[in-house]
Amino acid sequence: MALVGPSGAGKSTLLGLVNGSVLPTAGSLRVLGDDPSRLRGPALRRLRARVGTVHQHLELVGQLRVVHNVNAGRLADWSAARAAWSLVRPQGVPEVLDALSAVGLADRAYERTERLSGGQRQRVAVARLLVQRPELVLADEPASALDPVLADAVLGLLAGLTEQGGALVASLHDPALALRHCTRVVGLVDGRVVLDAPVADLDAGDLADFYAAPR
Repeated sequence: MALVGPSGAGKSTLLGLVNGSVLPTAGSLRVLGDDPSRLRGPALRRLRARVGTVHQHLELVGQLRVVHNVNAGRLADWSAARAAWSLVRPQGVPEVLDALSAVGLADRAYERTERLSGGQRQRVAVARLLVQRPELVLADEPASALDPVLADAVLGLLAGLTEQGGALVASLHDPALALRHCTRVVGLVDGRVVLDAPVADLDAGDLADFYAAPR
C-alpha cells in the first residue's frame, strides 16, 4: 500500500502508530492482531521483530561499520551475548553480503556507515530489512535520497518482501513508484483519508489531481 499526501498530512505519524513509536491519543489500533500501545517488555519486542521499518531519518549508527547496521535487523532474534559478540566478530556475514549485494553495496560492508552518502545509507537501511524478513514492512520515504533508477530498484526489493504473504506500507511522494510497485493507494490530508483505491483503478492523472486539489 502506498501512503500519499502533502507534507504534514500525517503519513509519518501513521507509520509511527503502526510500529509503536507513537502512542495513540484516541481510538484503537491493531497490528498483526495486537495493540502496540498495550504491550510491554518481551511481548512488545516480539511484535517489533515482526514489523520492519525504514525510518525517514534511517536510525543508523554512523560510527559502526555497515555490516553491524545491517545485522541490527536480527537483534530481536539474538541473545544479548550473541549481539555483543557480533560487534567484535560479525555474525551471519553471508546473509549480510547477500542483502548488501541486492542494494548494490556489497563492497561497502566493512566501511564506517558515516562515510557513506545519503543515498547509500538509505540502501543500508533497506538491507537491514532484507535480513530481518519482517511480516510487515513500513517505509517512510524510502526513495527520497535516490536517483530514479535506484528508487525503482529499492521499491522493487521492498515490494518483493511481501511475496511470502507479508505486507508493505510505504509513504511515497512519487506517484509513478506508487503505481508501479503497490496494489493500493491511500491519500491523507490533515490526518484524514480522502483517497482509498486499488492501483488498477488509478492512473498518474488521478494522483496529479489529488495533489492539485484545493485544501
